[in-house]
Order: sequence, then C-alpha cells, then structure tokens
Amino acid sequence: MTSPRPKTLDETASPGAPARRASVWRGQGPAVAVVAMGGAAGASARYGAALLWPAQPGGFPWTTFWVNAAGCFAMGVLMVLITEVWVPHRLVRPFFGTGVLGGFTTFSTYAVDIQRLMAEGHPRTALAYLAATFVAALAAVWTAVASTRLVSARWNAGRGTS
Repeated sequence: MTSPRPKTLDETASPGAPARRASVWRGQGPAVAVVAMGGAAGASARYGAALLWPAQPGGFPWTTFWVNAAGCFAMGVLMVLITEVWVPHRLVRPFFGTGVLGGFTTFSTYAVDIQRLMAEGHPRTALAYLAATFVAALAAVWTAVASTRLVSARWNAGRGTS
C-alpha cells in the first residue's frame, strides 16, 4: 500500500484561501512598488555621489561616510514627522524610509570598505572609519530627532496649537 501524497498548501487551506492569498499580495503590491521606486531613486543618488566624489585607494571613504550620516539624519527627521507631527499616507514610510533612504544609505558598502582597508594594510584608517561612521550615524539620528521635535514644537506654539 502506498502512502498518500502530502497535500499542498493550496489543498490544505480552507475554501477561498488562494483568493485570500492573492488579495494579501494585492494589498502589499503598492507597498512593494513604492519601496522599489524609492530604492531605485535612493541607490541612484548614492551611485551619483560615488561618481562625483570617488574614494581614494587606501584613503578614508568620505563619500560613503557622508552618505550614511546624511541618510541617518534624514531618517531621524522623517520618523519624527510621520510618527509625531503628521498623519501620512500609508505609503510614505515605505517609499521614503525603506525605499529612498534604505537605497541611499549603504552600510553594506561600509562593511566592504572596512574589509578592503584592512586587506590593503590600512588598519588604522579602517578602525577610524568603523568608529567614526558608527558615532556619526547615531549623532545624526539623535540631532535630527531633537531638532525636528524642537522646530515642530516652536511651529505649533507659533500657530497656537499643541
């Protein structure tokens, strides 16, 4: 006697499950699309920055450093605006946060730069870059959050709202 073939996911699901799964995808489709569009824009901007200001072999990777710091600052501003100041459209965060800023910042390149500097015999530069990027990223987010909250509070006070 042969054992029965295991049921597939579609066969074990309740009636209507394939339609439900398709509707879940349709519901996520706009978010996936805006993340892709934002990611393309952010990655293109980062690539443009790398073309304008290429890193010197063995030197401190200033372009990646400033791109990551600027992206962290922008993320701090964005998060305060969309969580504390505005009620944004549901696709604003995926487009700008995950897409544009996720594509713009490049912590994978940061890791590769550190590895490359070490392999090329520049451990001091690699360690300085490692620490400086970490500190700059955290400082950028903190500064952005604090300054955006301050500006927002003053703006609201000037308008007579809280």
